[in-house]
Amino acid sequence: MISAEDLIALVRNYNPKTNGTLIAEAYDYARDMHEGQYRHSGEPYFTHPVAVAAILTEQQLDDATIVTALLHDTIEDTKSTYSEISARFGPEIAMLVDGVTKLTNLQLSSTETKQAENFRKLFMAMSKDLRVILVKLADRLHNMRTIKAMRPEKQVKKARETMEIFAPLAGRMGMQSMREELEDLAFRVLNPEARASIIRRFITLQKETGDVIHRITADMRKELGKQGIEAEVFGRAKKPYSIWRKMEEKEQGFSRLSDIYGFRIITESEEDCYRGLGAIHQRWRAVPGRFKDYISQPKSNGYRSIHTTVSGRDGKRVEVQIRTRQMHDVAETGVAAHWSYRDGVRAENPFAVDPAKWISSLTEQFDAEEDHDAFLEAVKLEMYSDQVFCFTPKGDVVKLPRGATPIDFAYAIHTRIGSGCVGAKVDGLRVPLWTRIKNGQSVEIITAEGQTPQATWLDIATTGKAKSAIRRALREADRERFIKLGQELARAAFAHVGKKATDKTLETAARKLRLEDRDDLLAQLGQAEITARDVVDAVYPDINPKTIQEIDRRRAVIGLSPGQSFDRAPCCQPLPGERIVGITFRGRGVVVHAIDCATLSLYEDQPGRWLDLHWHTGTHPAEYTVTLDMTIGNDAGVLGRICTLIGERKANISNLEFVDRKPDFFRLLIDVELRDAEHLHSLMSALEAESDVAEVERYCNPAAPGAEAAE
Repeated sequence: MISAEDLIALVRNYNPKTNGTLIAEAYDYARDMHEGQYRHSGEPYFTHPVAVAAILTEQQLDDATIVTALLHDTIEDTKSTYSEISARFGPEIAMLVDGVTKLTNLQLSSTETKQAENFRKLFMAMSKDLRVILVKLADRLHNMRTIKAMRPEKQVKKARETMEIFAPLAGRMGMQSMREELEDLAFRVLNPEARASIIRRFITLQKETGDVIHRITADMRKELGKQGIEAEVFGRAKKPYSIWRKMEEKEQGFSRLSDIYGFRIITESEEDCYRGLGAIHQRWRAVPGRFKDYISQPKSNGYRSIHTTVSGRDGKRVEVQIRTRQMHDVAETGVAAHWSYRDGVRAENPFAVDPAKWISSLTEQFDAEEDHDAFLEAVKLEMYSDQVFCFTPKGDVVKLPRGATPIDFAYAIHTRIGSGCVGAKVDGLRVPLWTRIKNGQSVEIITAEGQTPQATWLDIATTGKAKSAIRRALREADRERFIKLGQELARAAFAHVGKKATDKTLETAARKLRLEDRDDLLAQLGQAEITARDVVDAVYPDINPKTIQEIDRRRAVIGLSPGQSFDRAPCCQPLPGERIVGITFRGRGVVVHAIDCATLSLYEDQPGRWLDLHWHTGTHPAEYTVTLDMTIGNDAGVLGRICTLIGERKANISNLEFVDRKPDFFRLLIDVELRDAEHLHSLMSALEAESDVAEVERYCNPAAPGAEAAE
């Protein structure tokens, strides 16, 4: 573990004006807070935040980010608090530490719906200050470097999460070296045999051909020297995972894979980049279709470089990247280059992207996407995309992900053009809408009045922006149909209780249900997003109990013997509408469990005590208690709003218990009285939609009193 003095020296190498006292104080504070804590490897836990801080010094980041790295686990894992860090180190650092803590609490590899919601929160945290995700990426990098100390199943989970989320995110931010290392470390866990095989083949190849990298590097320096171009030349074999991915994509074996070596030429000026390109192409034959000029057309994350592939010695293909020193800094650290320091001042790199603009461009197209799965799809499409550059008929450049179609091109220009698209021409020739656009092609979109997006376009489009716009248009096209259906459902529902579904009545119901207007209410009713019962209850909350006969609790379960009573199991708290089974007890009657309750395993060897039961169909009273495990924001009025929301869903709160209190969040258990499983689903949907609710789930407690097997 490096000392505070060594860490300060690393920072002082690029920032002589660093606040060494602040870093030393943070070092000592974090060491004291983590005293007595150990990692899986047995090392003191404090070695981890120090290593994370050291990783960030490689990107020449500011003092606030280095201090945040030292403190990033204090709020989460020690007795330290947000207010204490704010008082000692300032509000900026406290905000950054708190942001990293919230990212740590996101279970990004959970179920699809939760994962989508957590991606939203991830992007929200990034939008406040991108340095939060820089610390998190460095945190993940060190954890992956030391992953062998974890249990095998935990290693696989972390490696898969790294491969699916953190490595692509690092790449999207332009941090290519970090992305490559994260991918390779995850690859080592997920497919060690494939990685070892590639390394063995590299060793064999090197024995057969000698040091190819050294020879080609020397040749390139010689050719550049002939042209009077001052430049540094570096060569390397590509990472095992990069080679594996190419083998999978091209369905080729290692022996047939040609471009496994990469070379970088770093020049003094942009003019020398193009002169260097000429020198390379004069000496070696360029491979057609493998040239990309990201200097004249930079990537959205600030990446600039010229890419070309040439046939080198013995016909071996090699990839060459040519860029200036400033471009190289951005290529290595991406968006992080915005915060880098040199000689004690923020480095004014002309190619570094403004983080606020970058995150805004990345998230703006997702904001309108309401569907969780669609949002997750859009995020992953953007995260994993590589770019192609094509042209409008006027010569304007349009950037699209690899594999994009004319539909994507049309929506990239304007939503109106995308929605009205009836055909396309590529390089002057009419092509089907599912045609894949290639680099440098000119695309012309043909539109027509009255054209609307087709559902089949969702399978053709590849960009998140196009898919979101198509879904939105399809929803709007169906809206009128759903409104008409909703009118009929509302009319029938109100007639059932002797009332009329007038415009005023429906406006009142919309207001009570927090919907925009009458049409929005009817559309949601027609789409089955709300029920007719919800609409009637919103206007006449007391009318249904008088007109609809509720099922007496004593006869709610079918399958019991005459006079036999039942109790709901406290471990799983089954509700009407759920599949159930009964377990008989002498002197206690029957205890009803949900069919998937873990406690039932205790009775597997006692089949004679099992009863096949099911709930009576019909309307049950709202008196079946279910416990909800909820995490909410610690802000004024939040708990009151949550209780009001539960009341509005016709659920009564019978008990409330706080189980964890943090500076920003409360975790509590709430007992609510419900009618049935549909009532529970409706309530949880409403709570999940509340912005102040971080997480809500049904609480199951196998250790609850009464859940034991003793008879």
